[in-house]
Amino acid sequence: MEYDTKTPPYSTSDKNSFASVSARDRWPVILTGAIDDIHKAVSHESDGAKREEGKQITAGLAKLKYELQHDRQLSPLVDDGSPDIAGYNKELEQRGNPKWFDVPWLFSECYLYRRMATLFSTSQHWKRYDVFSKQKMSTFRSSRPAVLELAARYNDLTKQLQSSATSSALANASEAERTQAEQAVFSEMCEICLWGNATDLSLLTNLTYDDIQKLQGSESRKANEANILVNDFPAAFATLKQAQRSGAKERRVDIVLDNAGFELFVDLLLAGYLLQSGLATHVVLHPKNIPWFVSDVVPKDFSDLLTALVNAKKFYETPSEDDQARGVTPEPLSSKAEADLQALFGNWSTLYAEGQIVLRPNGFWTEGGSFWRLPATAPDLYADLKDSELVIFKGDLNYRKLTADAMWAATTPFAAALGPMGPGSGVRVLALRTCKADVVVGLPEGEDERLKGMEGGGGKDGPRKWAWSGKWAVVSFCDGKA
Repeated sequence: MEYDTKTPPYSTSDKNSFASVSARDRWPVILTGAIDDIHKAVSHESDGAKREEGKQITAGLAKLKYELQHDRQLSPLVDDGSPDIAGYNKELEQRGNPKWFDVPWLFSECYLYRRMATLFSTSQHWKRYDVFSKQKMSTFRSSRPAVLELAARYNDLTKQLQSSATSSALANASEAERTQAEQAVFSEMCEICLWGNATDLSLLTNLTYDDIQKLQGSESRKANEANILVNDFPAAFATLKQAQRSGAKERRVDIVLDNAGFELFVDLLLAGYLLQSGLATHVVLHPKNIPWFVSDVVPKDFSDLLTALVNAKKFYETPSEDDQARGVTPEPLSSKAEADLQALFGNWSTLYAEGQIVLRPNGFWTEGGSFWRLPATAPDLYADLKDSELVIFKGDLNYRKLTADAMWAATTPFAAALGPMGPGSGVRVLALRTCKADVVVGLPEGEDERLKGMEGGGGKDGPRKWAWSGKWAVVSFCDGKA
């Protein structure tokens, strides 16, 4: 806590914040889903000891839900042998053993998922069970139209980047024209990556299959360009282009991942593009090491995604549990679509096998505090990130952690809100974030007021509701090496 900003954080006690809505409305729904998932798993389990232990986990989840809904104190975490437990429990004590509805939002939400994880990590038979796995893959299955569109687009782009015809087609173009064309492709790939976050599972508690599809695809991306309130893609591209022109042999880009399923798919599209365009020589992906915030990537999600691609026909044509319940038979996958996904799998698996795409989980990403603490509490990770040309932080939670989830004025410069991760940090930060929480910085004077004045925006003196829905986005860059 000693490294945090003095600007007050958003709290679950603030009825005008999304923190209050989350604690009272969203989290019980998420816990109910987890209880249902483990209950189904237990019902299909033949091993008596495992079944009994699964029932105990179900009871533990129900107890957590009861404590949350009845505004009990947050109890110390059970020691599961991981080094972060002591930090969580120390912070609980420092915060005066708070209750659920009067505690900083960021800490309490991290505590919620960390406590869920201890129920599994302290078990004998369920240690590696991801209670959110089925939801992740179900949403990826529902993203089929966008997956097929983007697979075809990526394969075409790969051929263009590898073809000598591309260079001859641009032979008469000036250096400025070639750079402009490259920047346009870079921006498109990053925008795909940005809006992939529209499928954050922790917020999709009421969306239908059709709603999910509307959030994806090229038409949706074009329509949403005007909704990027801060757009620092040009500055990020210029940084990578300058490094490429320098001739440096090692030019690394890091992506601190957010959601699994479709969003991980588009993150890998971006990683592959950066490598094949020469804007990076290798890409380091940073997943979580435990199930987190419903949909966040753990290492197994990476292998699950590749397995789905290599067995695309089986994955997309086999009816899911929901399909069976509705009596729906999925459409057969066309031969072209299957070939596109096979080509994509071949490309990504080769990049991974050759060490150009690397997975690097770290326990810091699931600690309870903000990234203001990173230089002091995770010095090895901090030193590692400084070796990167650009560190891309994906999604709403990473943005909240970068800015300490504090009640900044919306006009606060992004660099100022980063604190120790800002200017002079040695880390170049690019945040790709669709807004799904109150904190937002870097807006022009009057923009927050304009958005609050729109229908459903919250009103002049009301909550910042416009920033809760994911309709608006910010792409914020800070060059900590400058």
